[in-house]
Amino acid sequence: MDEKELKKMIEAILNDMGEDKAPAPASVANQVAQKLEAKSVVEDGMIDDITEVDIRKQLLVKNPHDKEGYLKMKAYTPARIGVGRTGTRYMTQSSLRFRADHAAAQDAVFSDVDPELVKEMGFVSTKTICKSKDEYLTRPDYGRQFDEENQAIIQKNVKKGAKIQMVVGDGLSSAAIEANIKEVIPSIKQGLKMYNLDFDNVIFVKYCRVPAMDKIGEISDADVVCLLVGERPGLVTAESMSAYVAYRPTVGMPEARRTVISNIHKGGTPAVEAGAYIAELIKKMLDKKKSGIDLKEAEKEAE
Repeated sequence: MDEKELKKMIEAILNDMGEDKAPAPASVANQVAQKLEAKSVVEDGMIDDITEVDIRKQLLVKNPHDKEGYLKMKAYTPARIGVGRTGTRYMTQSSLRFRADHAAAQDAVFSDVDPELVKEMGFVSTKTICKSKDEYLTRPDYGRQFDEENQAIIQKNVKKGAKIQMVVGDGLSSAAIEANIKEVIPSIKQGLKMYNLDFDNVIFVKYCRVPAMDKIGEISDADVVCLLVGERPGLVTAESMSAYVAYRPTVGMPEARRTVISNIHKGGTPAVEAGAYIAELIKKMLDKKKSGIDLKEAEKEAE
């Protein structure tokens, strides 16, 4: 519908309403059409990215009793509070943001880490026995196993009996790896240098579940294995990464033997800060020869 047709339609509607309600239909029609036209103008061919809005600072409740208190409460959480209502429904901004965040979460799960990033970082590329993303999502047990070919690749590219073996896995969020890995790996290296420690080749695992690190631990015979993996995305962020670290992991070991650093992303623990903490954690594991619950108990005894 072009502008002329829009004006005619508005004039007809106003005329049907009666002259006393619309004394100057043409004039009103022009005003409405101008407003609609103004709202439809998109500068530079782009519309604002609604996901760039910091929802911790966004308050959509009209005339709140305590605005400052509301904003202070929102500053502590990215939860969807203070989103307002229009009747019984959410505001348009809130609904659109929900859909955008949900779409980002789906993209993070169903997309793959860019192979060019793996090459750029110099990672050794491997994959579990999963044949597709669908199989990876429906068969978690496949995401922790390697076929003979990939086991051979790992064995060829790791230093047998090394103190540290780094592993990067796509996990349930390719976006998390792409957003954080360029900063966290150098940060870990820099932190380890303070303790005269280092690591060689980093193994990248496609279709990776956390226990995949256990098999790599057995193949490499490393003292400490650290897996950086994409977390299951939520509506707060699709870029959250975790570090699972274990002392001499073995296939089938209890989860209590792992130490986890989660929520590594720009809105949680920044990648650079997380890298420094991971380096410190690895040093503790090497000193105590423990990880997970055992490491915590050893630290308590030392206090």
